[in-house]
Amino acid sequence: MKLDILAIGAHPDDVELSCSGTIAKEVDSGKKVGILDLTQGELGTRGTPEIRDQEAKKASEILGVSTRENLGFRDGFFMNDENHQLEIIKILRKYKPDIVLCNAVTDRHIDHGRGSKLVSDACFLSGLRKINTVLNYKTQEAWRPKHVYHYIQWKHIEPDFVVDISNHMDKKMESVMAYTSQFYSEDSEEPTTPISSKNFMDSIKYRAADLGRIIDVKYAEGFTVERYVAVDSIFDLI
Repeated sequence: MKLDILAIGAHPDDVELSCSGTIAKEVDSGKKVGILDLTQGELGTRGTPEIRDQEAKKASEILGVSTRENLGFRDGFFMNDENHQLEIIKILRKYKPDIVLCNAVTDRHIDHGRGSKLVSDACFLSGLRKINTVLNYKTQEAWRPKHVYHYIQWKHIEPDFVVDISNHMDKKMESVMAYTSQFYSEDSEEPTTPISSKNFMDSIKYRAADLGRIIDVKYAEGFTVERYVAVDSIFDLI
């Protein structure tokens, strides 16, 4: 199965928090979108890997993505090295996405910046035909995504472009709230974390609203790029 977009996150819920509005919008327009989680988030203070797995499945159903996989890298300790790059290259060559969305280039959690560079490097290397990978006993063909975009996470980063998600904000929030073990609940007896506060939950919406305000829409998500943004016509801009 070929994908139009592959959204990659270091942890289950990274994608939902950061770019699920864009995903929902593209799925509704008929695009095939997949999600790849690098780790199971096993070092997370709240919940368990098993719970996170079930939550990720529920979020995927809400967003309507075509596939979701988890590479099972070590949470907090995966590296940007050949072994990890090759595992991502196998996925890229398997699904042949035109666009890859991945972690913020710098962020509070060390896995985010590391995951960002790991995925970016793998996207380049995946296009080199002399790197041999085999999946299901078949040699894979080289494939390089046309675009790699980095979504924005905890830290404020000025986006290079933003996507209007006004009609998909509710679905974004629904997908985030599929991770009931991780986020704010008045009745929760789990330890408090930086992302379990009501303020953090509120921030998902008010940050999207602020990006939307700047482009004169209700809600938006921001991304940074690795090369110039190109348009066929200046009328392509909204």
